[in-house]
Amino acid sequence: MTIPKQPDWSIGPFAPPRRILEQRADIAFDCPLAGRRIAWAEKDIFNPGAVVHEGKICLLVRGEDRVGRYAGTSRIGLATSIDGVHFDIDPEPVLFPADDRWQAWEWPGGVEDPRVVASPDGGFVCTYTAFDGKVGCLFVATSPDLRTWTKHGPAFAGSPYVRRPTKAGAIVTALVDGRLVAARIDGRYWMYWGEGMVFAATSTDLIRWTPLESETAPDRYLTWDPSASGLMGHWTIDRIEGPRGLRAIAGPRRHRFDSLLTEPGPPAVLTHDGIVLIYNGTNHFDGGVADAPPFAYQPGQMLLDARDPSAVIGRLPEPFLRIDPAEAAGQVGNVCFAQGLVAFAGRWWLFVGLADSRLGVSQGPPLPA
Repeated sequence: MTIPKQPDWSIGPFAPPRRILEQRADIAFDCPLAGRRIAWAEKDIFNPGAVVHEGKICLLVRGEDRVGRYAGTSRIGLATSIDGVHFDIDPEPVLFPADDRWQAWEWPGGVEDPRVVASPDGGFVCTYTAFDGKVGCLFVATSPDLRTWTKHGPAFAGSPYVRRPTKAGAIVTALVDGRLVAARIDGRYWMYWGEGMVFAATSTDLIRWTPLESETAPDRYLTWDPSASGLMGHWTIDRIEGPRGLRAIAGPRRHRFDSLLTEPGPPAVLTHDGIVLIYNGTNHFDGGVADAPPFAYQPGQMLLDARDPSAVIGRLPEPFLRIDPAEAAGQVGNVCFAQGLVAFAGRWWLFVGLADSRLGVSQGPPLPA
């Protein structure tokens, strides 16, 4: 199927994904919680975060074993490449459930779906999902070198959302000397997150995040005051605060490819036009589109206002990548899930999960001048 021409504000076009990594039964480590050696990526490798470090594309990949109770325990490994296509993967995972303070949050489901950004202060920040088998929670970890990680726990610690289902943290970045780096907007970092709806959060340190809220049911009333004199004459207005809740940034659209849910993809990019967020949309079984199967995941893009990162000002009507029939079958069929984006060798590279089983790359256009 032909992909429509994209608007100038979007990133692309991208070539169809090319498979680059899949399950590896030959790599194993001594799991501190299972108490034995585990082939940690024997079943699947998919959904990568991506960053450039020391002249290489570095992927944080999600690997699943065959022994975990919930379709395999997930762990995060490191794969590196000098050309973006041929990757070497470290034999042991770099981020995994362990005998630490976060064990109850991460075991037995594991650690899932990493997104990673370079910090302007040096080092790297990874957002990932900690899954205890019941609830997935958005977590944060930091590293100086992508191999040694410090877990900081829930991204929303100290907030009412700390134990609510949260995931998919896409931090806003900007191109700095040809490399994507986390960017401040009016002194704060921004992150898009969520599954179903897209929400936002802000931070001063990339570790602790405050979800963006709004009043769900505010009210007001007018009073006639003969002694008052102002812009409203003798009228005064009193405002009654309502209960607060998460402020939705974007959501599904009926009769579109993203009619069932929307979920942030790779870190967003601050451009001259605004903030470009690549996200993943799922097709509804009732009221979706006819050219994709029900529950199919395909990536789209939206543009947000850099002066107000909560305001959507543009959105692609159709996905910019389609599911390749040759890659449609797998653990979860009909999934092309965008999660890693880097600027490398003068062009854009997008890394995608294929059917929750394999990993692919799509080469994009040259970087803006």
